[in-house]
Amino acid sequence: MTRNLDDGVIPPVHYRGQVTKDASGTGQRGDAATRSGKHTRQLILDAAAEVMFRDGYAGTKLADIAEIAGIKAPAIYRHFPSRDDLVDEVMTVGHRRFIEHVTSVIDALPPTATPLDRILAAVAGHLEVALTISHYAAASTRNMSQMPDDIRERQQELRREYGAIWRRHLAEAAEAGQLQPDLNLYAAQGLIIGALSWANEWWDPERQTLQSVIRNAQDLVRTGIGR
Repeated sequence: MTRNLDDGVIPPVHYRGQVTKDASGTGQRGDAATRSGKHTRQLILDAAAEVMFRDGYAGTKLADIAEIAGIKAPAIYRHFPSRDDLVDEVMTVGHRRFIEHVTSVIDALPPTATPLDRILAAVAGHLEVALTISHYAAASTRNMSQMPDDIRERQQELRREYGAIWRRHLAEAAEAGQLQPDLNLYAAQGLIIGALSWANEWWDPERQTLQSVIRNAQDLVRTGIGR
């Protein structure tokens, strides 16, 4: 069963005064031609994210993207020089969705939150954005290993930026004595993010709610690395 992650209207993600949204045609200004061009470009990006999530990088066809976007396939080249340029931008948006949403969830915690609380909030934020907020985030997770070398290399900076969020809070939790004393933080980070990202492959909302998945994941992390 295919999940409609974006469903036309995506809950806005607030991050440092900005709002990001996967839905098309939001916040556009300027003359009619400019608005139309931006709207079409956004439709193409949204459609590409959906197709990439559904069919993977190898199965992503411009004809399928065009059909969902409601345009002719050659029109895509007016906005993106090549298929891989379009794919690269979808991946970039997806990685930014993770950074923005997880950061916003952590920042929303009260000042009394502990480092472990922030790690558990990051668990929730990652699952929220990957499973219900953004096709872009889900597509970036599912397709990273399939990317050509040049795209993968360009995405590494954003992946490192996202990893730094987890690395900082894991280090702070370890320093506060909240983690197992012999825990390898590098391995813990990779295992946690990898397990959370794999949820895209097995989660069925008809069998388990998002909140139930989040609670289970938080319990596993808390008991697995906490003390």
